[in-house]
Amino acid sequence: MVDVPLNFKQVPKTLDNQNSAIRLKARTLAASYPSLLAEAKRVSSIMATGLHGRRKAGQGETFWQYRPYDSSDAASRIDWRRSARGDSLFVRDNEWEAANTIYFWQDRSVGMDWASSPNLPLKSERAAIILLALSHLLMQGGERCLIMGQDSRSRTGRTGLDRLFEDYMRNSGHLSDFKADVKPHSKVIIASDFLGPIDHWRESLAKLASHPTQGILVHIIDPAERAFPYKGRVQLKMPGLDSVKSLIVGRAETAQSRYQARFEQHKLDVESLGRRLGWQVVRHQTDKAATLSLSELHGLVSGHPISVLS
Repeated sequence: MVDVPLNFKQVPKTLDNQNSAIRLKARTLAASYPSLLAEAKRVSSIMATGLHGRRKAGQGETFWQYRPYDSSDAASRIDWRRSARGDSLFVRDNEWEAANTIYFWQDRSVGMDWASSPNLPLKSERAAIILLALSHLLMQGGERCLIMGQDSRSRTGRTGLDRLFEDYMRNSGHLSDFKADVKPHSKVIIASDFLGPIDHWRESLAKLASHPTQGILVHIIDPAERAFPYKGRVQLKMPGLDSVKSLIVGRAETAQSRYQARFEQHKLDVESLGRRLGWQVVRHQTDKAATLSLSELHGLVSGHPISVLS
């Protein structure tokens, strides 16, 4: 049986020295800044239309309703302009906005910087757009958002997305970020392809799951990783590991059914990981619209879940 790896990214050429690598990475990050941020805002704006708030009176800045004045209300809460229209006193209720803290983390390993077609986004780009768009929606609703692994204050409000993106660009996306302290009763959203031994992910996420938190695993999949549409002689390489010998498959089509069975098991392993942690799993395939998974994630975070898992 051919042991087919789960990732087909071609290994980048080794750079001459570390300084060149640093300069190249800096240029790449700088180039992606405006496009990723603009796409995240565009996707979130599609979702923003039709979203509703918590529909509950309480502390907040968003107007909800007028209601008749009650003797238990403070006089300062009377809306005199509305009351002047008639003979009764009215109080202006704002919508309840008890802010949550939501932590975001994206896998930044080299295997995420891959797409099977020039017409598809890199897995890392799609993960970033979904997470940033979701954070934009949540911050507009008054929630506080953080990039896990960054020692920065939580972000919220109109300028929150730009500041959060700066934190995101500085973050390495390494599994060691999971050792960071997380506030009790917060929410954690993890985006990755979850390739590699599932036990490593289970061990890394165990500390987060030990906190009283709610978590969501966003499983990012390139369609070729699921279908293995290759034919003929194919060379497969482990991303970022020149020391690992590449695998030559003489007739890729003969390995397709066995590979697909293995990948389906990988999906089940990720779902099982989510269940063991007590977390939700949202699956996203990069040839699908980002708004589909964004809708599902927003529903889970806001307490109005919908399911589009496929």
